[in-house]
Amino acid sequence: MITGKPLFNSQEIQAKVKELAVRITRDYSGKELLAVGILKGAYMFFSDLVRAIEAPLTLDFIIASSYIKTETSGEVKIYYDIRENIPDKHVLLIDDIVDTGITLNYIRERVLARCPQSVKVCAFLDKKDKREVEIPLDYVGFEIPNEFVVGYGLDYDNKFRNLPYISIFKERK
Repeated sequence: MITGKPLFNSQEIQAKVKELAVRITRDYSGKELLAVGILKGAYMFFSDLVRAIEAPLTLDFIIASSYIKTETSGEVKIYYDIRENIPDKHVLLIDDIVDTGITLNYIRERVLARCPQSVKVCAFLDKKDKREVEIPLDYVGFEIPNEFVVGYGLDYDNKFRNLPYISIFKERK
């Protein structure tokens, strides 16, 4: 297992986080925001982003997955659900990467069923070429090619999350 040359280094990542935070701060001015981190992958991005948002907010998390190593199973499993009251709040779902869209669409539909005032999605990485389910993305950090990536919270078999950059991942055969 190897990781290649970084696709995005730490400086590029932090610059994009600040850019997204400025937009989110402006868009949610005067609103009650509930920021929901989708774990495990989004933990680094979520942490950096919410610290950079200059507006009052409430935090919560959901743990969900449809992946086994590098492939989606197509079935979404929820391991931990949002505990905050959602009705009448503006919910911002914060995810690490959107590829097939299956998991994020499932989570978004669950949140919409709880009658929020609004739901928006912020994804750090968008892999459009892999999309199976269309989902509206309101804030996107970077678009990436259809490559498996690790680092900055993203993993392969729960490894490489701690890398401070994002790299294309290749398995040795």
